[in-house]
Amino acid sequence: MTLFEAIILGIVEGLTEFLPVSSTGHLTITEGLLGLDVDSDAITAFTAVIQTGAIVAVLVYFRTDILRLLSAVVQGVRSPAVRRGPDWREAWLVAAGSIPIGIVGLPRRTSSRAPCGVCGSSAWP
Repeated sequence: MTLFEAIILGIVEGLTEFLPVSSTGHLTITEGLLGLDVDSDAITAFTAVIQTGAIVAVLVYFRTDILRLLSAVVQGVRSPAVRRGPDWREAWLVAAGSIPIGIVGLPRRTSSRAPCGVCGSSAWP
């Protein structure tokens, strides 16, 4: 792999890491377009390293927010006052948003006229 190819793959990883589709897929397509052997151990290792780097960069960038929310959860276990604060709610919303919808499931309608289980609207499809 040349330096140019490594830079291109790094750019693709950086741009696609936050998209709601696989950055690994984008890297594999780009590797193929660059003529690289996507099944090579060296290419697979490079992909793992740059993805790890992207995750570490996100953790470093958001470290103060992550520590603030973790602190709120720990303190909220002991303190009702903290549980009424915005950090406690935000921490649990982030945690709930991290659970795949397939595990939790969506509210189910019992009939075509049943209201939405979340908002109560009868216009729920």
